[in-house]
Amino acid sequence: MPRSVWKGPFVDGYLLKKAEASRASARNDVIKIWSRRSTILPQFVGLKFGVYNGTKHVEVLVSEDMIGHKFGEFSPTRTFYGHAADKKAKRK
Repeated sequence: MPRSVWKGPFVDGYLLKKAEASRASARNDVIKIWSRRSTILPQFVGLKFGVYNGTKHVEVLVSEDMIGHKFGEFSPTRTFYGHAADKKAKRK
């Protein structure tokens, strides 16, 4: 269920501060974040974020198409090794 419109998008406060600091310094460093639940805002376009997936930080370059989505959508937490049936088919 989506968030109420009158509440606005959720973004952790520290994330906004880090993004503003990165823009002010004009350096293209990766901003490490742990907040997968935060919404991507237009201010984040062009910045690189390292989104934590439980084991490592996955680098995400924010584009205009990502606005309105959550950071967690671009950092998968599970590794897909393939279906068990695929291995049987390859043996033949």
